[in-house]
Amino acid sequence: MGIVVNQSIKNTFITFVGFAIGAMNTLFMYTHFLGEDYYGLTAFLLSSANIMMPLMAFGIQNTLVRFYAEHQTEEEKSRFLNLMLVLPLLLVVPIFIGLALFYNETAELLSQENPIIFDYVWMIPVIGLFMGYFEIFYAWVKVHLKSVFGNFVKEVLLRIFISIFLLAVHLNWLTSIQFVYSLVFIYFAMMLVMAFVAFKVRKPEFHLQFPKDKKEVLLYSAFIIFSSGIAVLLLDIDKFMIGQYIPIKEAAYYSVAIFIALTISVPMRAMHQITHPITTDLMARKKHEELNQLYKKTAITLQVVGGFIMLGILTNIHQVYALLPEKYSGGISVVFLISFSKFFDLMLGNNNSIIFNSKYYRTVLLLGLCLVVVTVGLNMVFIPSFGIEGAAIATLISIGLYSIAKLMFVVFKMKLFPFTRKTIISLLLIALTFVVFYFWNFPFHPIMNILLKSVLLAVWYWFLNYRLAISEDINAVVKKGLKFNTPR
Repeated sequence: MGIVVNQSIKNTFITFVGFAIGAMNTLFMYTHFLGEDYYGLTAFLLSSANIMMPLMAFGIQNTLVRFYAEHQTEEEKSRFLNLMLVLPLLLVVPIFIGLALFYNETAELLSQENPIIFDYVWMIPVIGLFMGYFEIFYAWVKVHLKSVFGNFVKEVLLRIFISIFLLAVHLNWLTSIQFVYSLVFIYFAMMLVMAFVAFKVRKPEFHLQFPKDKKEVLLYSAFIIFSSGIAVLLLDIDKFMIGQYIPIKEAAYYSVAIFIALTISVPMRAMHQITHPITTDLMARKKHEELNQLYKKTAITLQVVGGFIMLGILTNIHQVYALLPEKYSGGISVVFLISFSKFFDLMLGNNNSIIFNSKYYRTVLLLGLCLVVVTVGLNMVFIPSFGIEGAAIATLISIGLYSIAKLMFVVFKMKLFPFTRKTIISLLLIALTFVVFYFWNFPFHPIMNILLKSVLLAVWYWFLNYRLAISEDINAVVKKGLKFNTPR
């Protein structure tokens, strides 16, 4: 467990660094350098490619992790890895043949509302292919317990490349059109870097024979395509559908708002790196009471930390948008709606880790499929009527229903419950803090306003959280910090 926790902590740090670079790209470089139409086109293409990625990867990124350890000899492992590299071609080749034969029809269908999309449709499966094989090579190093560099490439290096190309646009070394085309090169380069690292960890040895368990591997991969596809669709379908119903520039406004709101999810991604192996271990050893305590602790800790981030965003949102081009200001309501949906998901702690390590994961995946249908339907209804606010409403309803369904499974099927009396106290404190600070602004530059209000909010919020002892884990960290800084 030591190496897992150690790499999880390093990956958490890398995730935060990558998010900071992403914030610079999204809130400043994209909005000021690229222009709203091409930013919207970029968001559409990458979201569409991400939707295709599970098909292009054939679920191999999960299959490799699941079955690798079951192969004992070096020859069996080599045969298995060979199969992992070849299997995606079962879908990749037909998809590309179909696109080549019916490109005009496909491009016309996707570009009915926004003709600018027509010439770039070919990029969607190409980038999706590079994303898919990147994940396969990343899984290749994960099974050898060397995940840190792969996470660095995915979270940091990719964003640095995008920053460099956006800066090139600003310096007139590239046009906006050339930047869009450069996305193919960027994702191809990331795939090559990850392949180089993977093959350095273990060089492939090509055999003509495949492993004996290939039927089981195929079935599991098909199941993972299904489950991964649901997760990606729930995450990116809104940005794809915006391009089908309203002007593509609206996707740019939506992307900025979504990025701001998704900041709330960073603590959950970070904590998942650490709690997932612990959750898996407790469930394997059937430690029900310890698992229930971990569930409660993760839920209240994420609620407190996520609540602070949400308050920082919502109480400063008008000042944040004052730093952006005025056209982007329509996304403020989207930030509120998505923030509420993500915060509710955050309140459920390590819910996902519990479910997907239980015998009920197939049922929840079927529920997820139903939810995808509901999400698409809600977007079809709300986007034409309310624009990007409609997409946010659809997302709020969808994530809310999905989160409630997962919570019910854990509560009624597994007899685990995440909430305590402290949950209500924390919610009341968050509501009170919002009322106190939302309407309180200073007559300064937006950056100074944000800094001053954030400092006051932090002192107020964390002092009350500590005094009320809402989260034992947070209080323990604070006490340890105070003890460390006390002069001896």
